[in-house]
Formats: sequence, C-alpha cells, structure tokens
Amino acid sequence: MSAPSLLLLDLDGVLRRFPPDGPIEDDFGLPRGTLARVSFALAGPATAGRATDEEWRAAVRQQLVAEGLSPARAAGAVAAWTRTGEVIGEALELVRRVRERCRVALLSNATDRLPRDLAALGLDREVDAVVSSARLGVAKPSPEAFRRALRVLQHSPSGTLFCDDNSVNTEAARTVGIDAVHTPDFPSLHEALSSRGLLDDGVGTGSAAASGPLLLVLHDRDDAEEAARELSAAGWQPCAVHKDVLAGEDDLEDADWVVELTTGPDDRPASTHRGLLEELAGRYDGFVTD
Repeated sequence: MSAPSLLLLDLDGVLRRFPPDGPIEDDFGLPRGTLARVSFALAGPATAGRATDEEWRAAVRQQLVAEGLSPARAAGAVAAWTRTGEVIGEALELVRRVRERCRVALLSNATDRLPRDLAALGLDREVDAVVSSARLGVAKPSPEAFRRALRVLQHSPSGTLFCDDNSVNTEAARTVGIDAVHTPDFPSLHEALSSRGLLDDGVGTGSAAASGPLLLVLHDRDDAEEAARELSAAGWQPCAVHKDVLAGEDDLEDADWVVELTTGPDDRPASTHRGLLEELAGRYDGFVTD
C-alpha cells in the first residue's frame, strides 16, 4: 500500500488544546460543564456558516442569562471562555516531518473566527491548506463535509489519510473511502503516521515495556471527576474516581483524588499513553503514578 499523498487533520484535540472550563465556571458561579453544554448546543449555525462567531457567542450569553446568570456575569464568563488555545507541540513536530513527504491540510468544525486563531497560533504557516466547516456549509461528521473538503483540496479519497480525536468523525470519513484513524492522543497519531510511511523514523511514543494501569492523581475532587468524565468520553477505562491517602499521611484532609485508568481509547494499556496523561495532570496541577 502506497503512502498517502494528503494528510487531513482535525484541529482541536489533535493540533490544538484548551485549558479546562472548570475554573471559569467556578469564578462565575456556573455548574461544571455548563459552558460546554450551552456552547455546543448553539454552535450549529456558526459552524455551518449561517451565523458569525460573535452571533454564536451572543447566543451563549443570552442562554446563560436565561439560566439565571446576570447579563454582566454572563458577558464576563463568555469573555473569559473565549480563548485561542495552545498548540500541541509534539503533534506540530510530526506535522513538520510529514510535510517533507506530502501535503497537510486541516479540516475543522469551526466558525469564521478560525483564520484569526490560526494566525495567532502561527498554525496558518504550518499547513498547506485549511478547510473550515463554516466555509463548506456543512460540519463533520456529515459525509458531505468530507466530500466537499476533498473537492476544495482537489484530492482523491483513496490517497488521503484523515486523523481526528473523535471516532464518530473518523467513521464518517471511512464511508466516503478515506483512510481514517481515531487519534485521541499523541501516541496514536504517531502510530497512524508512522504505519503509513509518513515519518522517516520511529521517534518514540513512550516506554515499550510499560503495560500496566496508571493513576491520575489530582488534589481536588471536582477536578478528578471532570477529568474522569473527559477521559471516559474519549474511550478510557475504567475512569474510577476514589480518595487516596498518600503514604505517611495521617490527616484525611491531605488526601488526593485518584482516577484509575487501565486501558486507553485504542484498547492498549493506559501506560502506553503516559505522556498524554501527564499533560492532562499538569493542567490540574496533579501527577501520574503507577
């Protein structure tokens, strides 16, 4: 099988990440998960190009007011939540290596704000093309989004590799003949690219000898439960949360909260994805242990 001549990548969760919403929701008195719930429920028109990014965010503000937040606090919450995010550095290094062998393009469910974000992050210079759902008029996981993207890129499905952290999107891409791989973390992205001949060596994805479960140790129960929900939604198991008193600690007030993880989304041992979990732990000022 020949190597793909086009690598089509999702943006968020593959090349870009955002800090958790929890601290913002705490600051503005919102239940955890509110911002994601409201924003995703209202995003459809903006990601299909029928509304602007600002109109979408205005709708989010209005919904927060409808749910009991004052107009001023709703505006403050949405302003704090409106972030550019950050580049996932190790994934970007892979993209740079792949571009020596084939074209790389982004296919993102995004609003008309996307070009500004990419420019601010410097990602507009790191890929050969950007295809936004707002410009296509249809969003993933609709198969039509992939058909239109390939028409824009003037490329065939059979010569395309698509990587996305959402398995629903990769399943949809396969229906139009694209080789699509669910890549929820760096090791799975590296493996997808390496196995298809897009990388020139086997730069590591962590210790090959590791095979056991891991514990994500966080200091706050709400943080642990939020992380567990995020991991469970991505396909990690078992994502059990329990209290843990560190060795030598006599005071239960000093206990940490532990998320137990045995397997990753690709059914490999959690320990093979240790780097990803350490990044997640760092977002919550926690750590990972065996």
